[in-house]
Amino acid sequence: MKGTVTKSTGSWYEVKNEDGTGIACRIRGKFRLNNIKTTNPVAVGDHVRYELEPKKDTGVITHIYPRKNYLLRRSINLSKQYHILAANIDQIFVTATLVSPETTTTFIDRILVTAEAYHIPVVILINKIDLLDTPERQALKQNFIETYQKAGYRILEVSATKGYNIGLLKTMMQDKTSMFTGHSGAGKSSLINAVDPDLNLKTGQISNIHQQGKHITTFAQMFDLNFGGHIIDTPGIRGFGVVDMKPEELDSYFPEIFKYKQACKFNNCKHTGEPGCAVKPALQKGEIPLSRYKSYLQLLEEAENDSGFPYR
Repeated sequence: MKGTVTKSTGSWYEVKNEDGTGIACRIRGKFRLNNIKTTNPVAVGDHVRYELEPKKDTGVITHIYPRKNYLLRRSINLSKQYHILAANIDQIFVTATLVSPETTTTFIDRILVTAEAYHIPVVILINKIDLLDTPERQALKQNFIETYQKAGYRILEVSATKGYNIGLLKTMMQDKTSMFTGHSGAGKSSLINAVDPDLNLKTGQISNIHQQGKHITTFAQMFDLNFGGHIIDTPGIRGFGVVDMKPEELDSYFPEIFKYKQACKFNNCKHTGEPGCAVKPALQKGEIPLSRYKSYLQLLEEAENDSGFPYR
């Protein structure tokens, strides 16, 4: 029988079959992803084949069909292992907040680089825009927008509590499989509830001590949307370690850097001070945002050292 994995709790998986009914399944044997050892060989969004267990109302996953894509990150606690966040994704919505709490650009850049590597379209959502009500915060927002627009990313300002641009967000999601990810406390679950109130996902409060969100979503899960399509909600992430980024290919995952790379004197230019580099002059002219270049340098160092430390 065929089905799609809609929930993963570690040892058991919920699989929805072709008639829409769900069944709890475990896995048989070991699955490997391109010889990369993962903490979860089966991920939400996977299309699988399973068999019913005799005299039980459970199943066993026996085969994973080829994935069109997946989002992979380095496991925080196991530096040499990796975790598949989701598979077969049409688009990723990175939920960011500029206040309460502030999402770091380093964190966003790591997700964007990973999505570029796996050819998954990304939209950046600036949530809680109703809190950006001072000139200082408006300037912060404008700088953020300019940074990512230069890289070619679409940005949508939203407010889960005020309903701002929720209708437009629904239109973008209709009949697609969308993944929501972001820092803990960025309001992913609140946004999902605003898009489809029937889901009624749990939401959390912001810690007054650290101004970070509390982990409410503890595992990835796929939901059917009442207006068509699917949404994958992932646990709030505080660190994001990238996987298998080769130093020589990293600049290809920063669109605004790749744009100028073509004019560099040397094909293997790392943009760190080599003669004839076209990226550094663009940086000095403000055509490449400094924060993005710093993220590139940080990831370049990690790729060369193969550390993959999950920075915030």
